Amino acid sequence: MSFNILGHNYIGGQRSGQGDVALHSVDATTGALFETPFLTATDKEVAAAVHAAEQAYPLYRATTSEQRAQFLEAIADEIDALGDDFLAAVARETALPATPRLAGERARTSGQMRLFAKVVRRGDFYGARIDTALPQRQPLPRPDIRQYKIGVGPVAVFGASNFPLAFSVAGGDTAAALAAGCPVVFKAHSGHLVTSELVADAIERAVKKTGMPAGTFNMIYGDRVGAQLVKSAGIQAVGFTGSLRGGRALCDMAAARPQPIPVFAEMSSINPIILMPEALKLRGDAIAKDLAGSVTVGVGQLCTSPGLLLGVRSPELTSFIEKLSAAFGGTNPATMLNSGGLTHYNGGVARLTQLPGVKVIATGGTSYTQAVPHLFKADAALLFSKEAPLEEEVFGPSTVIVELESREQLLDFAAKMNGQLTATLQAEIGDLQGNQDLIAILEQKAGRLLLNGFPTGVEVCDAMVHGGPYPATSDARGTSVGSLAIERFLRPVCYQNYPDAMLPAALQNANPLGLMRLVDGEQTRATVG
Repeated sequence: MSFNILGHNYIGGQRSGQGDVALHSVDATTGALFETPFLTATDKEVAAAVHAAEQAYPLYRATTSEQRAQFLEAIADEIDALGDDFLAAVARETALPATPRLAGERARTSGQMRLFAKVVRRGDFYGARIDTALPQRQPLPRPDIRQYKIGVGPVAVFGASNFPLAFSVAGGDTAAALAAGCPVVFKAHSGHLVTSELVADAIERAVKKTGMPAGTFNMIYGDRVGAQLVKSAGIQAVGFTGSLRGGRALCDMAAARPQPIPVFAEMSSINPIILMPEALKLRGDAIAKDLAGSVTVGVGQLCTSPGLLLGVRSPELTSFIEKLSAAFGGTNPATMLNSGGLTHYNGGVARLTQLPGVKVIATGGTSYTQAVPHLFKADAALLFSKEAPLEEEVFGPSTVIVELESREQLLDFAAKMNGQLTATLQAEIGDLQGNQDLIAILEQKAGRLLLNGFPTGVEVCDAMVHGGPYPATSDARGTSVGSLAIERFLRPVCYQNYPDAMLPAALQNANPLGLMRLVDGEQTRATVG
């Protein structure tokens, strides 16, 4: 199958190429340019994309739950229909292997859409609450009060570099926003422009097949269009996955608007793993092997890659460090997503190497053109430095192990540690029983606590939390993975003394959607009255 790549922006169901600044996608392995230029959106085109989303919002919000679910499923079907030639194109842009990595990511992307179709049909996202009138109540009667949630309006979504499918054009933020009833204006990531266009085409086919309003989905190209997009009055929320610097800049822009809006940004996490003595004594060899694999999987380009390993000095930890060094010695250099990523990774490695109190204890070969895995060992004093050099994320296949003097020192660091997406304990039952105070601290520091696993690999399901306190994310109350992600793009609306026929279906007496609702303080599917 040959692809017809146009390189124009997607605005209100049409293609637009008014700009004269061209971007070119790059072969991640060879550096060769893809032939088709992608035209950066002009100021007028960015404004037009936002306007198209604004125009679509009342029409799209008015669609039924079933219509919206069918739309999400149609997107999933279109993504699944993108075949091996599509995966080959993505692999060329990103250096990620077509199988199993990209094939699995394609399935995850369509699976996210189908998960949100289930969420929409299930209806619990409405959060329907009804307090019926109490006209005889003394000293004052109570009016009839009913509440449910609606989509906030058009959402700006920024594509991530490290997941060209699952965190990009049809990724979790787009799926959650569409499920909530919010049109999307998507800013394509410059690292996978061809991939973005092919997936956008799939979404547009689903829009037309299911009769969704033009402007339900829009996509613009350009490295510098993000600021205008976030500042546009029609945008009501932002979804972002990327660097701390980029995410913080978007947060500041959104807060400075005449009408501030929320930015749900996933930004920076070192995902500490705490190594307990009983676990090391019983499973040290296996932990070392699997940990080296977790650090280097995907060339370390995962937001949950473990960048800090902590243990209290013991013979078991000394032995483990030797095993982990040997495991790292068996790894190999690999190609990163793009040359910029390699430059940043090498800069991070150089920064750590030059820090007093840090030494390289193992590497996975040598290379000038690929990312070389690095295992560092650092003095515990660096954990308590004001500059927090060990908490600065190095995005790539490296990690730092620190040998602490005591459990008290471990507790002290945990208490001052930055917010994280994940925190992992390699521990046995005895370790857990003696460290409940540590676990209580970690609950305040991370969005996901793992036991005897590794943080790389994020399941897309109802219970998943992929978020955490700042700087892991800009808002620890949400998640960017799993069905709870829809909550970020909803707001509550209350109706007081409305006639039943004028209420949304989710709040009507007959409960036509069959929802579980909170009625006069009791959860029930029963009708009202």
